[in-house]
Amino acid sequence: MTHATPVRRDARPGPLLDLALSLTVGGLPVMPLSADKRPFGNCPDCQHNVCGGRPNMKTPGTCVCPRPCHGWAAATLDPAVLSSAPWLAAWRRAGAVAYHPGGAGVTVVDLDDADAVDWARATLPPTRTVPTTRGEHWIYSGTVRSVNGVREGVDIKSLMSYARWLGPGAGTMAELPAAVRSLAAKKPAAVRPAPRAVAVRAPGGGGVCRHRSPVYLERGIVMAEQRITDAASGVHATVYGTFLAVLSTHGRCGCLTERHVARLFTAAQAKGESPRHCADAWANALTALGM
Repeated sequence: MTHATPVRRDARPGPLLDLALSLTVGGLPVMPLSADKRPFGNCPDCQHNVCGGRPNMKTPGTCVCPRPCHGWAAATLDPAVLSSAPWLAAWRRAGAVAYHPGGAGVTVVDLDDADAVDWARATLPPTRTVPTTRGEHWIYSGTVRSVNGVREGVDIKSLMSYARWLGPGAGTMAELPAAVRSLAAKKPAAVRPAPRAVAVRAPGGGGVCRHRSPVYLERGIVMAEQRITDAASGVHATVYGTFLAVLSTHGRCGCLTERHVARLFTAAQAKGESPRHCADAWANALTALGM
């Protein structure tokens, strides 16, 4: 398997852009991802999807903004778009290439740990397999709605979602089995475990508190919970980005408590994130901010 090499901010966009262009030849709609695996949100009018996803979030490549700012819907097969000046800025800061599985007519069963891989081997027909950092991607021909948390450690990425390109994988791609279609048809709440408490630390503080009223912090936590709850795809990245935003705003002065952290974790687990993923995202956000 060949992993994409991250590009420095001052580097030419060649390696990742060349990879992206080569993938479009095979029919994969592609887009750049930041180093923390999040889609870019360069357009001020569209950050956090405040524009509502204009003009048509159901069709990849239809974003009218000049930059790749609508997640999976920005994925495109058009080399001219990928190589245009606004996109080159994103490629220079990118850490990976992503693709829209549904736009390529495939479904990715994202197996996030060894237990999930064992379940797939015992339950699903063999297909093309791509190793990931913690598990495997099983890729099938055919599309279905994308659902996170259909089982512990199992996400389905197809329509209206994106997956990171980690290489072509091995094996012959099989048709999407009924077992995967059945999982995608279920309501996520029916198969997700109940949220569990996770022991994590809130930052110790020591800075000057800029919040003159508890209302400011409460509004920030409510907005963070809503952002996670509203995530239609890329839940892992949304949770990490939300944790990072909360910590960067409220984490250095000591006003953030374990109670606030628990509320964020509860929102994330309600979207299918495991307690371990929540703890990892929190720790990574603390590390990124030097806290």
